[in-house]
Amino acid sequence: MTLQFFGHPFSSYTQKLLIALWADETPFDYRHVEQPGVMNELRRHSPFGLFPLILDGDRAVFETSCIIEHLQAHHPGTHQWIPHGEAGRRARFLDRFFDLYVMNQMNVAVANALRPPDCKDPYGVSKGIERLTTAYDWLEANLGDGPWAVGDQFTIADCAAAPSLFYADWVQEIGPARPKLAAYRARLLAHPIVARAVDEGRKYRHYFPLGAPDRD
Repeated sequence: MTLQFFGHPFSSYTQKLLIALWADETPFDYRHVEQPGVMNELRRHSPFGLFPLILDGDRAVFETSCIIEHLQAHHPGTHQWIPHGEAGRRARFLDRFFDLYVMNQMNVAVANALRPPDCKDPYGVSKGIERLTTAYDWLEANLGDGPWAVGDQFTIADCAAAPSLFYADWVQEIGPARPKLAAYRARLLAHPIVARAVDEGRKYRHYFPLGAPDRD
């Protein structure tokens, strides 16, 4: 049975999962959440109405890292997203690092921009930016010398890193003081599957509440 995939092309977490699906050429039906009735259907399967989500038969799987692990176990392709041994542990760690300390901290400023004027949280935004720059500095110091997060193999960590660094740089530029991290972001955006994900979301850039920069 073909997977049902619920998502939106401009969503960072949707892009994370699409990178894995497209790279493995996994067949799926794309349920775009802006299409009529799709969000109502999504809410029947997700307690919070959050996406991305996949339906695999009668089983709903959400949270992107869990979905990628599910795909590797039940719909394996050519990529081993979570390698064996120490490389796998490193990939899992960096996957969580990019989600929690890059993607989620970037989203603090984005969410604040969407709030009504009387509900703004400048302190929360400043702390989010502070944590984001701390994450940048840690990555600059701790990324390895290989092309990808865990060396030569493109893993779940890179699926997380691509949309995280893509959007985070719009909120707080990585800048020339972090050349290793900036070069890693550039390699990710040059990857054909990542470039496809970016291009699919391009027509929605006017959704970005802080104003999408005229680059990337």
